[in-house]
Amino acid sequence: MDKLLTHLKNKFVAGLIVLVPFGITVFILKFLFDFADGILGPHLAMIYLKITHQHAYIPGIGMVTGILVIYCTGLLVSNVLGKRLLRWWDRLMERIPLVKSIYTSTKQLIQVFKEGKTSYRRAVFVEWPRPGVRAVGFVTAEVERNGERLVVVYVPTMPNPTSGFALFFHEDEVHDSGMTVEEAVKFVVSGGVVVV
Repeated sequence: MDKLLTHLKNKFVAGLIVLVPFGITVFILKFLFDFADGILGPHLAMIYLKITHQHAYIPGIGMVTGILVIYCTGLLVSNVLGKRLLRWWDRLMERIPLVKSIYTSTKQLIQVFKEGKTSYRRAVFVEWPRPGVRAVGFVTAEVERNGERLVVVYVPTMPNPTSGFALFFHEDEVHDSGMTVEEAVKFVVSGGVVVV
């Protein structure tokens, strides 16, 4: 009986280990699909109804239309006229009090993701916030100030790596973490659960 219970428990845990990440992935992808499709989908169905006087809704049409709108916007802002329009739009958004903070913060966040891993040169350990405590950080730049060579290290907060602190350290205060940038990002996002 004990062997049977142990066997059932082990197989159940093995099944959970496989199915939980898969289920969460499917759930998140379905949520993103429904969200993206829900933005334009109902409006497209209403336009179709007004034109043809028939009800029709095609799942995914809102998402496909959204992708086309994003692509066409990218084409528009890639030329000279589009860049002028974009600068005008930025100036307009930065003049509206509440909108300014949301718009500029979102734009900066997108810029970080656009630069991707090239903005992080390597994952390191630094003693922060006090000596004896090590924090995971990412080297973003190396500069020289007053004849001293300093390393700029971005120390993210967990589990949101988009907020954190940019700190200056001497080169000898920055230690190799033994992790790649991707592994360190996983460590931060998981709140320290995923340790490589």
